[in-house]
Amino acid sequence: MNQISPTKVLSEVAAAVPVSCRENIVVIGSLAAGFHFFKNDPSKAVRTKDVDCVLAPFHAAVGAGQAITRRLLDEGWQRRMAGDHQQPGNAGTPVDQLPAVRLYPPGVDPDSAEAWFIELLTVPESTENEGRKWTRLPLDEGHFGLPTFRFISITAFDALPADDLGIRYARPEMMALANLLEHPEIKPERMSGLFAGRAIKRSNKDLGRVLAIATLADLDDYRPWANSWKNALEACFPNEWRSLAIRVGAGLRALLASRSDFEEAHHTCLNGLLASQPPTLDALRSAGDRVLGDAVELLEELAKVQTVRTLLVGIELP
Repeated sequence: MNQISPTKVLSEVAAAVPVSCRENIVVIGSLAAGFHFFKNDPSKAVRTKDVDCVLAPFHAAVGAGQAITRRLLDEGWQRRMAGDHQQPGNAGTPVDQLPAVRLYPPGVDPDSAEAWFIELLTVPESTENEGRKWTRLPLDEGHFGLPTFRFISITAFDALPADDLGIRYARPEMMALANLLEHPEIKPERMSGLFAGRAIKRSNKDLGRVLAIATLADLDDYRPWANSWKNALEACFPNEWRSLAIRVGAGLRALLASRSDFEEAHHTCLNGLLASQPPTLDALRSAGDRVLGDAVELLEELAKVQTVRTLLVGIELP
């Protein structure tokens, strides 16, 4: 994992994005969380190598993606050649076999400790999308793909302005919600690469991110998160927000109940967002318990109450 300055890198990304496209891009992931919590402390760095940028809304994603990628390539940004699909495709290439847009800034040594690359993603076209989906991105060099995941639209909801940089970044509590929704259980699949020398379940890594965000937020009361989460779910998933809300804490409860899975999550926090202020196992568990008790349980209750009210409206009283 590379160590980068969140403020410096976000400034470089903002400067590279065409002004006409800045309203269509939301930075998410470790860089967004690092900028939010560390922007006033230049001594703190973020351990990451990819800068995830979500293009939204969906109807503008292809046009914005083409404009952004064209400008970066013309200014000397270099493609990251990794993964199964490296070469651009054509109109006949299946969309899930197209390479993603991953670009290093000009003059960067990919092997250096400060190296990072930008990756373009998009929000889903439909709320019914399941798993990873791809959107075709035609360029002069050939066809690329914009990946998306079902709950990534949550991260783009009510995004925050990055000071005077002209672009936005995801609210930490929205990134936490997206990870909670993505992992209602601890799945056995592990990350494709090692995380600080260890093979880690992706569920543990992503749910560990929830614990890291909660730790950095260090709130006396996490109940305001529940109301923000409800607003995001109603906006992004209007037809199923209640069912999603009711299951939102399942994965986190499973993580806290499993010693081995929780230890993996702790490892990712120590070598990720919380590297500069490493928590003990007990402190990290306390953060998880507080999020469950304050935010998750309140959201679940709000969803249940709304469900009962909806049912009662449909009952004709004698």
